[in-house]
Amino acid sequence: MRLGVLDVGSNTVHLLVVDAHRGGHPMPMSSTKESLRLSENMDDRGRITAAGAQKLVDTVADLANLAATSGCAELMAFATSAVREATNSEEVLGRVRAETGVDLRVLAGVDEARLTFLAVRRWYGWSAGRIINLDIGGGSLEVSSGVDEEPEVALSLQLGAGRLTRKWLPEDPPSKRRIGILRDWLAAEMVDPAKQLAEAGKPDLAVGTSKTFRSLARLTGAAPSGAGPRVRRTLTGSSLRQLIAFISRMTAADRAELEGVSADRSQQLVAGALVAEAAMRALSLDTLEICPWALREGLILRKLDTDMDGGPLTTNTPNAAAGNGSTPGAASSAGPIETVPS
Repeated sequence: MRLGVLDVGSNTVHLLVVDAHRGGHPMPMSSTKESLRLSENMDDRGRITAAGAQKLVDTVADLANLAATSGCAELMAFATSAVREATNSEEVLGRVRAETGVDLRVLAGVDEARLTFLAVRRWYGWSAGRIINLDIGGGSLEVSSGVDEEPEVALSLQLGAGRLTRKWLPEDPPSKRRIGILRDWLAAEMVDPAKQLAEAGKPDLAVGTSKTFRSLARLTGAAPSGAGPRVRRTLTGSSLRQLIAFISRMTAADRAELEGVSADRSQQLVAGALVAEAAMRALSLDTLEICPWALREGLILRKLDTDMDGGPLTTNTPNAAAGNGSTPGAASSAGPIETVPS
């Protein structure tokens, strides 16, 4: 079965086309991104502007047509924080539905954390033990921890790289004073989440997902994407601090010239790096493994796990090995999911 996953984020709309079969791994067929910059098309009342709504409609229509011509039997379309928090989101979603036929599902932040955690668990397998995962988006930071496929704790914090850039770092390049203030504020914001995650237990494996973490890892020496997804990539706290000192003195245009940094994300890279630094420091994480699977893969895996009646289906994991005695595909015994307000 060929599936299309359409992801409407703050900066881009991403269409991932995969061959997906129950009991197997989703195999990527094509990946297409279109610039959106939705967060820049919000007015003072938190509404998506007319221009922003039109851009969204046009982009969704184009990518939905591409999914159809690519032979997708189904298009799974979802939106995250930028649409979720817009005060006119229902109006805009209705327009997208009416003009494109695409019904965008708006994911709650906690669901983003849970689905991303599922993808990470399947990538590393059951022998990884307790995993803690960090995912930095444009509008929010998701953190999750658990030993099963459902995290015991899943947090969604309004600490996204785009959000913090607009609020805290308006200068280009940002001043040392503003960076220092943001660092102190982030440290304070991470205190309570760090306590909740510590109560869940010490992680055996710390993981970072999202384009932000992949870019940071690349800039600190990790292998390029062309080396393939199986190459191990890591991000250390010491290399991240050195990187911040370097990129914070550059303009967004100069950062866009760095390998692994897109023009769409160069402006918010410094804020993203500061969020990563604050989260790693608060959680006492020296090194993060960079996982190539994240939210989109989590959605696909959840789809493959569920039959027409909603029953769980057994699926394989990429690096599965016997470890904690759990059975892949078994019902989760995880505890309650928690969300930390901003």
